[in-house]
Amino acid sequence: MTLTQPDLSIFTTLESEVRSYCRDWPTVFEQAQGSRMYDEDGHEYLDFFVGAGSLNYGHNNPVLKRALLDYLERDGVTHGLDMATTAKRAFLESFQNMILRPRDLPYKVMFPGPTGTNAVEAALKLARKVKQRETVVSFTNAFHGMSLGSLAVTGNAFKRAGAGVPLVHATPMPFDRYMDETAADFQWFERLLSDQGSGLDQPAAVIVETVQGEGGINVARPQWLRALARLCQEHDMLLIVDDIQMGCGRTGAFFSFEEAGIAPDIVTLSKSISGYGLPMALCLFRPELDVWEPGEHNGTFRGHNPAFVTAAAALHSYWSDDKLERQTLAHAQLIDAALRDTVTQHSGSAYRGRGMAWGLELSDPEHASRAARRAFELGLLVETSGARGQVVKLLPPLTITPDELDRGLRIAQRAVHETA
Repeated sequence: MTLTQPDLSIFTTLESEVRSYCRDWPTVFEQAQGSRMYDEDGHEYLDFFVGAGSLNYGHNNPVLKRALLDYLERDGVTHGLDMATTAKRAFLESFQNMILRPRDLPYKVMFPGPTGTNAVEAALKLARKVKQRETVVSFTNAFHGMSLGSLAVTGNAFKRAGAGVPLVHATPMPFDRYMDETAADFQWFERLLSDQGSGLDQPAAVIVETVQGEGGINVARPQWLRALARLCQEHDMLLIVDDIQMGCGRTGAFFSFEEAGIAPDIVTLSKSISGYGLPMALCLFRPELDVWEPGEHNGTFRGHNPAFVTAAAALHSYWSDDKLERQTLAHAQLIDAALRDTVTQHSGSAYRGRGMAWGLELSDPEHASRAARRAFELGLLVETSGARGQVVKLLPPLTITPDELDRGLRIAQRAVHETA
């Protein structure tokens, strides 16, 4: 692909230095549809990033777009705080009937604000309010958001440093296989909980991702998650699963924890819950945990009705049967095979993933960065993740065609080979 130098002057002179993705992909995007994005010069890019997992059903999904346009054209409520609206009712009924009841999950639904970190903050506040304790246990390489409470349970040193204040009331523990399987699961955690001299205050909750996306696609084994759930129950701690990036079908089932057969006390959802890239977040919790006073946690944009419309349309379009889940698991086998082939050609590399979330870890972080840049030049959008940026992260849309998936994987392989 021949790229011309775009005019980025307004972005570089007026927009803050905090911008990041635009530095990796130095072009001006204009259109997007399905699995593809197009810049203003007409160049096409396969999108294996999809808004950091916010577009599981692809860009401008036609079914969701039609529902949104119809709603806006009849002057449906756009901003409603937490008022009762027809759009919210339709979403809640769809979510209850198509997601919660079939899985026997009796969760209450809270709209905490429009982003993932809003949902995490609400979950942490609720856990502390219920248990009347301050400490929350998180895990190495976790990522839960960029506001202060979420950062406190995030592992990445670079992101934590941006807080500017001490990040307190959180204690990290080793994630699954963090110790290279040299220590038994939760040996250290259990010892601290049972030893009166450990210095660990009794935690209110434990927060975990079943697959650590930003941490480098670190996959927790089902048995590890089940053991964590038992540990929480035995020691009177609430289990919070952050399903913001891995929920809504990313790993196959709607919730990423379903494979492990656990039922967390609290679940956070965002990113693809709206289905269309519109801001929306949920905090789900067992009914007996609903101890909030009216207005005790709120937010101006917690009632984003256009997002309710597209979310309900996504549920009806993709979760009335198991077709999407089966397709995701079939695509996972194709990705697995491609990455298995890739690592055989690069010493020190490894790969891992579940469903449609995969990571290729390279021995040199600079190799990963070079590969991501080369992929962009070849027409593929991928990002890097992991503590050192050593993992090339693949998040294709769930609705991608087999041909598009094959093409994207071949581009990724080529980019890795050419930059070794």
